[in-house]
This record gives sequence, structure tokens and C-alpha cells, in this order.
Amino acid sequence: MSKNNFKAVRVKRERSPEWGKPTVKAERKPRLEEKEKPNFELSGKLTEEANTVNGVVIKYAEPADARKPKRRWRLYPFKEEKALPTLYVHRQSAYLMGRDRKIVDIPLDHPSCSKQHAVLQYRLVSFQKEGGGEGRRVRPYLIDLESANGTFVNNVKLEPRKYHELLERDVIRFGYSTREYVLLHEHSKDDSLDD
Repeated sequence: MSKNNFKAVRVKRERSPEWGKPTVKAERKPRLEEKEKPNFELSGKLTEEANTVNGVVIKYAEPADARKPKRRWRLYPFKEEKALPTLYVHRQSAYLMGRDRKIVDIPLDHPSCSKQHAVLQYRLVSFQKEGGGEGRRVRPYLIDLESANGTFVNNVKLEPRKYHELLERDVIRFGYSTREYVLLHEHSKDDSLDD
């Protein structure tokens, strides 16, 4: 074999080093599709899943300052002049009120009440002591869950989705129900005691 033939064979091999692959034209580049970028924003799906009771999504999530009360609060329901059984509302930090008996803590059976009408929530709040210092105590609050016919405290309609601090002897009414709930605690006769 001569040197010229050897060079020709070598050139042929260098021209096509890969066997069996089609040649790619430089003009046609495959278009890269833009991948969806990850979204790390809050979607609310985990909260929604966490706020599910018996397959029903709860409209309300407890705040960070939620606490169980030390004082034994009670709701005394009245239907016109007739007293109904007392509701003890000191055993947990929040009580959901509404018509949906599968999920609520305090059922409201009047048709004008929403399925999830309102929540009685106990919250740890700061206050000014007489000596000038700052203290903390647990207080009852009521929040209307955007009910159709409203929640009333002392015949004043509450603003939806806003906490309203309840005081001893407040009268609560839901929707167009004539049933009224009076909020008292174990020391209600003695006005001098406070948290």
C-alpha cells in the first residue's frame, strides 16, 4: 500500500467518525420550550387541607394568639323569656357556631343562620396595669364568618371577618333568630374580680 492510498483511507475515516447517525443540519435547531418555573408562593392548599373536618372545609383558622381561658365562661341561651340549658365555653380555645351539625361546636338551628356563622375565640391580649406595667390576659372575642344575616352583640351588627371583644353580660344574637345568648363567667356576681 502506498503512502497516498494510506492518506486517502485516513481522510475518509476522519470525515465520518460516527457510524449510523444522521447528520444534523446547523440551520435547524430544536426549539427549547420554556419550562414552567417553580412557584413558591402560598397557595393555601395545605391550610385548606388542614382546615377540613368530616370532609367539610372550615372557613376559619385560629390565630397565633389563641389560648384556652382560665376563667370558666358560659353562654346562657334564652328563647324569649325561657331559659335553655347552659353552654360551657371554657374547655377549648375556639367554638364554631352554625347550622352544619357535622362540624360546629355550638349548633344554631334557625334557618336564617349560616352553616358556618361565627366563632367564639379566646385570645391572649396585652393590657396596661394600674401601676404602669403591661400584662397579658385571655379575653373572649367573636368573629362573624361573612354570614348572610349577620351576628349581633347588644343589638349592634358586627362587621364580618373582624374580631369583636366580648365583655361580661354581652348579649349575642345570630341572624334573625330570637334566641339570645348572655355571656357570663363563674365570678359574674363579683364585679371586682378580673383576670
